Amino acid sequence: MAFSDYYSGVQHIGIPTKDLATAESFWTKLGFKKTGDFPVGDVIFMQRDNLVIETWHADEVAGKPGAINHISMDTTDADAAFAAAKSEGFDFIDDEVQHLDFWKKGIKFFNISGPDAVIVEFCEIVK
Repeated sequence: MAFSDYYSGVQHIGIPTKDLATAESFWTKLGFKKTGDFPVGDVIFMQRDNLVIETWHADEVAGKPGAINHISMDTTDADAAFAAAKSEGFDFIDDEVQHLDFWKKGIKFFNISGPDAVIVEFCEIVK
């Protein structure tokens, strides 16, 4: 299968913040609801309809337009997607599939670099 067969669309958009409480309040005022709260790493997920924002505390943020950290694509098989992306010669940020203890059974993900240093993450929420 081609790499593009391993993902279905945008899973979330990652935006770092200097103040997580202020970010949560902002997204709430825009009609988003908190769907995930992960104290390890100070990460929250905010959702409105099919748009999910991942935001986390970071000491250094761009603080100007274009400050989105990454766009995450939804995949059901991060390992197979990683192998396919490798065979197609993408510019990898991660040397292997990464794991985090988010959601019930964790996530598996990897990042590639696109034009102008855009980070595209491919993320599997483990079922």
